[in-house]
Amino acid sequence: MARRRTNYTRKRDPSLDYQINKSIISSKIRLVGENFDEISEVAGKTIESEVYPTAEVLEWAYELGMDVVVISPNANPPVARVIDFRKFLYQKKKKEKEIKSNTAKTVIKEIRFGPNTDEHDFEFKTRHAQRFLEEGAKVKAYVHFRGRTIVFKDRGELLLLKFLKNLESFGTAENLPKMEGRRMTVIVSPTKKASTKKKVTKKETSKKDNAKKEAAKKEVSKVDTPKTEAQDVQAQDVQAQDVKAQDVQAQDVQAQDVQAQNVQAPKKEIE
Repeated sequence: MARRRTNYTRKRDPSLDYQINKSIISSKIRLVGENFDEISEVAGKTIESEVYPTAEVLEWAYELGMDVVVISPNANPPVARVIDFRKFLYQKKKKEKEIKSNTAKTVIKEIRFGPNTDEHDFEFKTRHAQRFLEEGAKVKAYVHFRGRTIVFKDRGELLLLKFLKNLESFGTAENLPKMEGRRMTVIVSPTKKASTKKKVTKKETSKKDNAKKEAAKKEVSKVDTPKTEAQDVQAQDVQAQDVKAQDVQAQDVQAQDVQAQNVQAPKKEIE
């Protein structure tokens, strides 16, 4: 049976792209880096960013358990660092990733019209284009001519010019409307004022959330304070009613005593 072919490709060894340790050709190298204090302890003398024999630097790196990596082989003499090679590759990948993330990615949004597009549809698509430009994306607007509508090129051109006029404060046209096959296209790039939006960081969002919570607490306290005052007034009214009731009871007791005395007075007169 024939062996099955596989499309497996071996990963290239990254050490082949650099001159490391014994693969360094030059007899002298210029040493750079941030760990001169460690190298000075091993070398027994103060080491600075100067030219040193390659063999001597290799001995220092061996004692530190690190590698000598040439970072600029075209210089005279070559520039090298004493560093762990794996750490060197990690730092390089990290820098490349940061550079990629910082580079602005251009996004193009397409908007399609027809030569007979009505006013409502035109305004609806224009609002979408304004939002795209505010987000920092380019807008590619085109009028597609189907079949016999190719004879209405003038309508398409007027429609795109009207579209550009409505977007004057949001973007600028890279070129005038032009025909590409059965399409008349125009590209609008955002202006700096429209595309520059403040990016809200986590700290800013947390600050806003805290401010909202504090405002809500203040509103709750404002609502609660009248309730407590009203409750205090009601309690005072209840206490006043209790005092009045006690006074009425005392008056009733006094009236009963007066009646009792009046009843006893005639009895004495009779006797």
